[in-house]
Amino acid sequence: MAATTILKVPANNLTSPAKSNGPIIIIGSLFFIFGFITWLNSVLIPYLRIACELNNFESYLVAFAFYISYLVMAIPSARVLKAIGFKRGMAVGLGVMAFGALIFIPAAMTRTYSLFLLGLFVQGTGLAILQTASNPYITILGPRESAAKRISIMGICNKVAGAIAPIVLGAITLKNVDVLKQQLLTMPAAEKAVQLNELASRVILPYICIIVVLIILAIAINFSHLPEIDTEHEDEAVAKANSNKTSVFDFPHLMLGVLTLFLYVGAEVLAGDTIISYGASQGIPLSTAKFFTTCTLVAMIAGYIVGIITIPKYLKQGTALKFSAIIGVVFSIIAILTSGYTSVLFIALLGLANSLMWPAIWPLAIADLGRFTKIGSSFLIMAIAGGAILPLIYGRLADVLNPQHAYFILIPIYLFILYYATIGSKIRK
Repeated sequence: MAATTILKVPANNLTSPAKSNGPIIIIGSLFFIFGFITWLNSVLIPYLRIACELNNFESYLVAFAFYISYLVMAIPSARVLKAIGFKRGMAVGLGVMAFGALIFIPAAMTRTYSLFLLGLFVQGTGLAILQTASNPYITILGPRESAAKRISIMGICNKVAGAIAPIVLGAITLKNVDVLKQQLLTMPAAEKAVQLNELASRVILPYICIIVVLIILAIAINFSHLPEIDTEHEDEAVAKANSNKTSVFDFPHLMLGVLTLFLYVGAEVLAGDTIISYGASQGIPLSTAKFFTTCTLVAMIAGYIVGIITIPKYLKQGTALKFSAIIGVVFSIIAILTSGYTSVLFIALLGLANSLMWPAIWPLAIADLGRFTKIGSSFLIMAIAGGAILPLIYGRLADVLNPQHAYFILIPIYLFILYYATIGSKIRK
């Protein structure tokens, strides 16, 4: 257990492996939910582009509405957790997500894009609460040097769900959509409205199922035996080192970590959420392209498995981050210089490059924060807003240039991540 925190677990619980593994199993189930809800966006972007008649920029407001909630709600989330604790906070987060899913029903019935965006923002708000609680929890639930391994295990839970989600939702919402797209081009206005309304209504049943599952999980978490974490405690060495610190802004490695995480999340969302639309722009039918996000997430799962095996025994967290950034630059260049399935393949393989970034960046950024751990975690959660801003920039570039050349923005992103891995994470003054 990290020296900066105390896990409030009764002594008799610590002697039982089954009981001590309970918190990890619970957090793993939450990461599964994170992945399932988050990666539905990859299908919602092309789906709503057709149903609500949008351009590239407008369709990527899906990612913006979802991820910007992390920036807006991260600090309030920390206050919620401080007031009611981690366990109740997680239950509240699940309830908020269920409410966001509920908004999808009137949005689909009226085919109102702004309501879809509101529902996504509310879902993101619930996830901000859950992420603010769960990420520091899993980070400090064991030795700091193996934190990346534990987060990698959580990442597998997250990405397995993410691989399943677009297949499930895509099978429902994108069924026969290639034929429908062609028919809409010559369809009379009245008939077109009817067909688009029918298309929009396809999300109602899946989101009713999501609401039910989220409510059940919220009740289960609320009545679970998940222990609380005390992140206010510092051991003597950390307290002495932080004696002259007055705020999180006194930790340059954290501030640079926040920027790095912002860029990384943007790159991950670009690789996962844009690939279906990008495949379609390369002339690949949506009936095939709907599986591309799953390919990206399978590549991430492979990377997580490598992390679990190699970190920290064979590979340090910082070294893993360096390799990942270099691979990201190389794969981005190949994707830009090739075309068709080859180009799409290397966008999918960015999942491999991205897989170990969150597990490595998070513990490097949160190291040695002591009593500033909670607020530091909130800042890192705010950085998830990179998933809101960068896809929107990509969408604009895709409209102005083309979807392939818009991927040029990935290269400076990965170069900055490489800087953080080599220099930025080591700065303390």
